[in-house]
Amino acid sequence: MLKFGEWVVKHKLLILLLGLALIVPATFGYLNTRVNYDILSYLPSDLETMQGQDILKDEFGKGGFSFVMIEGMPDKDVAKVHEKLEAVDGVAEVLWYDSLADISVPKEILPQKVYDFFNAGDSTLMLVFFEDTTSADSTMNAIDKMREVTGEQCFISGMSAITTDMKHLSDSETVGYALIAVILTSLILALTMDSFLIPVFFMLGIGLAIIWNLGTNFFFGEISFLTQALCLVLQLGVTMDYSIFLWHSYKEQKKTYPDSGEAMAHAIAMTVSAVVSSSFTTVAGFLAMCFMSFTLGLDLGIVMAKGVIFGVVACVTVLPAMILVFDKALTRTSHRDLLPEFHKLPAFITKHFALFLTIGVVLLFPAVYGNGNYNVYYNLDSTLPATLDSVVANEKLSEQYNMNSTHMLLVDASMDAKTCEKMLEEMKQVKGVAFTLSYHSLVGTAIPDEVVPERIKTALSSGDYQLMMIGSEYKVASDEVNEQVAQLNSIVKKYDADGLLIGEAPATKDLIEITAHDFKVVSILSIAVIFLIIAFTFRSVTLPVILVSVIELAIMLNLGVSYYLNDTLPFIASVVIGTIQLGATVDYAILMTTRYKTERAAGKDKHEAVGIALATSMKSVMVSAMGFFAATIGVAVISKIGMISSLCMLLARGAVISMLVVLTVLPSLFLLFDPLICRTSAGFPKPAPNNRKLSFGMHNSAKTL
Repeated sequence: MLKFGEWVVKHKLLILLLGLALIVPATFGYLNTRVNYDILSYLPSDLETMQGQDILKDEFGKGGFSFVMIEGMPDKDVAKVHEKLEAVDGVAEVLWYDSLADISVPKEILPQKVYDFFNAGDSTLMLVFFEDTTSADSTMNAIDKMREVTGEQCFISGMSAITTDMKHLSDSETVGYALIAVILTSLILALTMDSFLIPVFFMLGIGLAIIWNLGTNFFFGEISFLTQALCLVLQLGVTMDYSIFLWHSYKEQKKTYPDSGEAMAHAIAMTVSAVVSSSFTTVAGFLAMCFMSFTLGLDLGIVMAKGVIFGVVACVTVLPAMILVFDKALTRTSHRDLLPEFHKLPAFITKHFALFLTIGVVLLFPAVYGNGNYNVYYNLDSTLPATLDSVVANEKLSEQYNMNSTHMLLVDASMDAKTCEKMLEEMKQVKGVAFTLSYHSLVGTAIPDEVVPERIKTALSSGDYQLMMIGSEYKVASDEVNEQVAQLNSIVKKYDADGLLIGEAPATKDLIEITAHDFKVVSILSIAVIFLIIAFTFRSVTLPVILVSVIELAIMLNLGVSYYLNDTLPFIASVVIGTIQLGATVDYAILMTTRYKTERAAGKDKHEAVGIALATSMKSVMVSAMGFFAATIGVAVISKIGMISSLCMLLARGAVISMLVVLTVLPSLFLLFDPLICRTSAGFPKPAPNNRKLSFGMHNSAKTL
């Protein structure tokens, strides 16, 4: 690796120019990468709910839909709104009562079920179908245009409206995420590093890696809004350690090699060896998410794993080049290390290791319970600001029409009117069903088919299927609506084995069932892969168990805190924290373990070896954890999107908890299990047989201390 370091030093200007030049194609790629704001679109395509969406689009030329509620407006003006909405690009069909009869016909003579569907108090309701799917660009553009052409008396509800508002909110906050993360992280680095200028170059180097990462997402076609938001802060927080390691290595090598170029070449060689092996665990944690059938995990996992790789590349190429070019400026802005050396704290921890072990064991029980019982939400709009147009519209729809969710039903077009009505009548008896609507219920069984308006025929019956709608009093993702969906599915299968119940609530029910299995698989896989990496790195059987157990304790404490604070977390929290906190913060434990092994191999006894490992690692672990905390806490505070805010808060808190557990529980476990570690690990001295009994007892170990 020394030759690689010498090559970087020799071509530092070329590397800088190339790194900057790559901004151009990366920016092009970033601007042309579509962002997907629909979490449900990542469900497996073989699910009935997803197949039904395709059928709806192919057979009916429709994707998403929205209800438009209009308050206090005369019918003639409502009819004008109807015309304006139908003229909006992306709108496939608008159904109102004038779709059935001229507005000169009093609404009161309509069939009661039709009247009740379209009217409540002084408000009236329109059903708008879009040409494309819920989160398609054309659909969101149509929502924006619909808001332009309607007045303040019009309220547009539904998942498409929610998705549109989430897009605008996310787009407006993204720059803020980057700014707050960079500012807070730079402050931490300025206080913990020995130069006021070096944080600038850290941010520039990592910033280039982030831009490269975002630009190469172009080859995927699109990424989720969650991936885009978390990518910025996670890549900053996770890869910052690599830059810190390079800087410390460079300063250390300058003591041996006065020439800056020679010192940097050796520092790069050391950094490549250390950082590449360290990044394996982080990359493994991200890649574990790729094995979810819910493909949001694949989206987030690949983008973040790619980000770590770009971070490593920038750390050993662009950052060294910048440091060498601006070496004099860095020297002028250097200052003494503001962090203390922590001489007394490591001694205190090792002296009272039995106390810290006891605390760890005591905390384990509430951590396990809290980890298994915190509240989870799947309905994303439940955590959005109440002032958003779509949230206001959904609330009004719930209050005036008793509708909290709407299911769509696709059944065989040949099903006759009598059978349809019988099926819908049975569905009406299901608890929480507010209304049912079909082609036959709108036009009535007595009206000849040839006199029915063509727009009604094409809207609700096309090709091999006819479309029906079922309104629900229950909110999406609630236990009540999930039970309702199960009952409705059971009913439709009696009448049409190929019938499909689709919509937000059925899809969310699928999401709940699929992710429950996915998260278990990913958790086991991430633990297994990182276990093997540690086992291979240290050639040990016991060290992987100890290190993974320590970080898993930190993860359970982190998620458990949410239970005791009565926080409700997004459904994806467990897998994001379980993989990212494990993959990113296990490096803290690996750092300390490496030094512990070195000192034991050099002949130090377990107390001295653990004390030195703790003393030399404490500052690095604290700086790393504080940097991760700074990169995520600001986003957690400023974001108005509940999912992003909650995940960033968990990541920030997780970094601190992992730091505390690694600095207290891990060295205590080393002292307790040192004889077992030595017997089951390569490179450790083998304990004398007569020390076996003494070393295994916590009580006797404490007496020895």
